[in-house]
Amino acid sequence: MASVKVYDIEGKEVETLELNDSIFGVEINEHLMHLAVVGQLANSRQGTQSAKTRSEVSGGGRKPWRQKGTGHARQGSTRSPQWTGGGVVFAPKPRDYSVKMNKKEKQLAMKSALSAKLAEDKLVVVDKIELEEVKTSVFAKILANLKAPKSLVVTKDKNDKVVLSANNIPTVKTTATNSLSVYDILKYDKLVLTKDAVAAIEEVYA
Repeated sequence: MASVKVYDIEGKEVETLELNDSIFGVEINEHLMHLAVVGQLANSRQGTQSAKTRSEVSGGGRKPWRQKGTGHARQGSTRSPQWTGGGVVFAPKPRDYSVKMNKKEKQLAMKSALSAKLAEDKLVVVDKIELEEVKTSVFAKILANLKAPKSLVVTKDKNDKVVLSANNIPTVKTTATNSLSVYDILKYDKLVLTKDAVAAIEEVYA
């Protein structure tokens, strides 16, 4: 089994933690990670954009001028696409952009992302993150001690003090294990997991 060092918030090593190879030591499947990222980005699209086609624009029933003899180009309606107020050619309509992945694919994509971070030595485990108050400077110092200034910080459950303390750091995102995504893992340089977050991940994906 793979093992990682566990640090405290001051960056000092406190113990060694063994990781489940079925989660953190799988063969990395880049294709499934790609599908997971594309799927998350696609699923976040609202798909509510809409414009009217020529048949949906009101008015324009009367031919604006006779066919010949005016010196103008022939026109059949003032609601043709080339007219101001006319319909839109190939107008966008509401649609569903969602991409579906089955459960096994999603799990393997997640395991691949976690394994990739471990293989790249970009997985940091901290014993716990407890803040007495909401303080950005304190949280930034913790990340500096862990050598993870650009990171995704994952706690077992949502920690409001951690979330609020990290909000003003543009290179950092915090999340709970039940909201963890492949896109976020791959987006940030390092993945910082609390010890209980590792246990929760192993419980879900083992």
